[in-house]
Amino acid sequence: MLSLDPLGLEWDCPLGSKDLEEEEGPRVEGSGLPPPGYFPGSWSQDVGLDCKGSPEGAEARAWTVYYYSLLQSCLQQAGLPETQDRSQAPRTGCPGAEVTLCILGSPSTFLSVLLEGGVQSPGNMLLCLSPAWLTKVPAPGQPGEAALLVSKAVSFHPGGLTFLDDFVPARRVTYFLAGLGLGPGQGREAAELARDLTCPTGASAELARLLEDRLLTRRLLAQQGGVAVPATLAFTYKLPALLQGRDASPGLRLVELSGKEGQETLVKDEVGAFLHSEALGDALQVAIKLSSWRWRGRQVLRLHPRAEVGTVADTVLALLEKLEEEESVLVEAVCPPARLSFPGSPQPGPELAVRICAVVCRTQGDRPLLSKVVCAVGRGDHPLRHQSSLPRTLEAALAAVLALEAELSVEQRGGRQARTDFLGVDFALTVAGGALTPVALELNGGLCLEACGALEGLWASPRSGPVAEEAAAAAPLVETMLRRSARCLMEGKQLLVIGGGGFSKKFVWEAARDYGLKLHLVESDPNHFASQLVQTFIHFDVTEHRRDEDNARLLAELVRARGLQLDGCFSYWDDCLVLTALLCQELGLPCSSPAAMRLAKQKSHTQLHLLCRQGPPWPSPSLHAVPCCPLESEADVERAVHQVPLPGVMKLEFGAGAVGVRLVEDAPQCHEHFSRIARDLQGEADHPGIGLGWGNAMLLMEFIDGTEHDVDLVLFGGRLLAAFVSDNGPTRLPGFTETAACMPTGLAPEQEAQLVQAAFRCCLGCGLLDGVFNVELKLTGAGPRLIEINPRMGGFYLRDWILELYGVDLLLAAAMVACGLRPALPTHPRARGHLVGVMCLVSQHLQVLNSTASQEALQALHDRGLLRFNLFLSSEEALVPSEYEEPYCSVACAGSSLAEARLRLLGLCQGLGIDGPHYPVAHFLSHFK
Repeated sequence: MLSLDPLGLEWDCPLGSKDLEEEEGPRVEGSGLPPPGYFPGSWSQDVGLDCKGSPEGAEARAWTVYYYSLLQSCLQQAGLPETQDRSQAPRTGCPGAEVTLCILGSPSTFLSVLLEGGVQSPGNMLLCLSPAWLTKVPAPGQPGEAALLVSKAVSFHPGGLTFLDDFVPARRVTYFLAGLGLGPGQGREAAELARDLTCPTGASAELARLLEDRLLTRRLLAQQGGVAVPATLAFTYKLPALLQGRDASPGLRLVELSGKEGQETLVKDEVGAFLHSEALGDALQVAIKLSSWRWRGRQVLRLHPRAEVGTVADTVLALLEKLEEEESVLVEAVCPPARLSFPGSPQPGPELAVRICAVVCRTQGDRPLLSKVVCAVGRGDHPLRHQSSLPRTLEAALAAVLALEAELSVEQRGGRQARTDFLGVDFALTVAGGALTPVALELNGGLCLEACGALEGLWASPRSGPVAEEAAAAAPLVETMLRRSARCLMEGKQLLVIGGGGFSKKFVWEAARDYGLKLHLVESDPNHFASQLVQTFIHFDVTEHRRDEDNARLLAELVRARGLQLDGCFSYWDDCLVLTALLCQELGLPCSSPAAMRLAKQKSHTQLHLLCRQGPPWPSPSLHAVPCCPLESEADVERAVHQVPLPGVMKLEFGAGAVGVRLVEDAPQCHEHFSRIARDLQGEADHPGIGLGWGNAMLLMEFIDGTEHDVDLVLFGGRLLAAFVSDNGPTRLPGFTETAACMPTGLAPEQEAQLVQAAFRCCLGCGLLDGVFNVELKLTGAGPRLIEINPRMGGFYLRDWILELYGVDLLLAAAMVACGLRPALPTHPRARGHLVGVMCLVSQHLQVLNSTASQEALQALHDRGLLRFNLFLSSEEALVPSEYEEPYCSVACAGSSLAEARLRLLGLCQGLGIDGPHYPVAHFLSHFK
């Protein structure tokens, strides 16, 4: 959201009186120059604030210098180093291929966001101190919209380091957040810069104006949010369009006047009835103010005793002369301060007023998240303001509803990409009905954000620099900025997808439409359901993997013949990963090498290759590899049982979904299982989608005792960008079909780090440098041991859970890597809770899946937020012998803690009949205590 810069001319109220109170927010007299600032401390004044090609006038230059000094003062008070000027050596960067988060506004307002952005996306969080540092240029192919370019900015980096940088060529902004104002300073220019951009914006002047209308926001909070607001009487000439046709709100009386003249009797009657009504409760005073964006920071208000009916009515009549259409005059109850007693105080001092300030951020799925609550305490006989009170923590729960934007057109929002990404909500703590009650006063942005930043500043010592991450109110907002930047970078990208996948991958096509991706599909099945959902469908047999090299060349010719201008090519389907790497090589598109993909695809080769990697850097990936033997004949089995310690695990070399994986205790069991697989699973037709197109060769590996875990990694250029660890429950031996899982991991941080580093080293050891990979490991008493590497994003529920808990979409990350773009991910993603889930199998749950736990019943519970339901198989795919079956679906419950989520799931499974003697859910969840 945009913070209105409340700099402007004071409106000269004709009702001068000693009890006049200025409306909150700094202001200046009519000069248009910045306020005289006293910034203690010293820093270099010889810095290059001029932007080549965009000269500033004297007034604009004064504002730029003022904001630079304010920034240095803020950094100094936070114990951070002075900004280094490196504008003489312009940054070149990667034009059009990098995240650029740009803020234009007061450094003190946005400091917490800027510092957090420097941690989550180093060098990509930019502060512009002048509109002249930014330029709008027409966007090709998008009439009426413009791209935003930044030529100069202060860049933020980890540790609070900042640099004054020039950019040649200018960087294309992927997310814009500005402070908007109506008076002198940068506000009007910022409003114009934010309008109709191709990149996402935190809001717009149009949205900010709506939020500055107290009448509109109070009615919205009272009706849709169920939030208490002060008793209010409003007079207006013409009802704002967004209020027309809405129901009345509790405690809010709206009087629509027919004109400015001859309203004395009506006004006096309405004021008298309001002041004597029970709606005011214990309030002894009322405040009179104007309501609309035009008066924000430019007016004064008057406080009057509730008994002075005539004076209040006269003040309202005087203010009515100033109104324009859709503006209003508000008469509102001044909430009496709560009486706070302090033990040991000899005499009761003046009453203390408590003002609560909450920051609410938009997160994944357009859901509001309360990121911080603080309160200010001051004397009850003086109005309490953000900038004249000391913030303290306040344990409180708050829910905010941001539903208004859904009703607005593109023009009303100020652009296709304009959204409100954060809100500040101000409350006064008062007493109603004998109970402490928070009463919502107004919505704002910058003031609440600055108050929360001030609180965090109290916790940061000059030595330690930025505060601990649990104190960061700005973290969810920065994550949203990165998420929307990724969408901006990927919108309209042309991607070739190799293999459409099965029923469990239907989410791909919905997500692609949502992200604006242009997909072209290569698929063997001419009737695949996705053939109608893509830009181009190429029917091509990709199942014969012995011909992958030839097929890659043929596909490259087809792509060129069709004139496809591709930005990337990728696959999420096991069978097609090697072919995809070969095709990328033919087309010159980014991807991990075909050799690396082959190595990771064949499980015995993965282990044997890593066992040989015993050199520096330490620790070597060989520490995590497990002895094994490839099996292609009965003779291989006989040889393997003498080389691999038993009990062992037999599995398909190219398998997926744990199909055919079995614990074997001795040599006869090894021979028996090898023969069974050779008989039952000979080719793709016997069990589609589990890798039989590569053959049915097997391997025998040592059985590793320990807890099982998945690590989903995002790598770019051989660097680890993100890792997500989940825990698996015990399996139903001798099989290894997954039974239960939880996320985030319940392990200690040290053990979690061991798993992440082991997974990362194993990927690098195989040459997997770019992509999204799923690594399965066991944590033993001697550390992590590798089960296998899946050189694609995790299957089953993993993409959905990571998106739900962390707001990170592995599918979008994989698509960005495929386009050669560094995924826009937070450096340290934070989970928004816990998920614990259990798998359902047709062989164990057929009866309940047709009754209490039917697909329709589970989906209905999912839609009500009572569980998380992921369906993996269609009814046709589920009809396989139980010995080789895959999970039919996953049912999960959320909680604020692992224990809470686990208990909820256990109760749900007992109620639905999923739990039973032959499928003991409590046992499967036993690792998650």
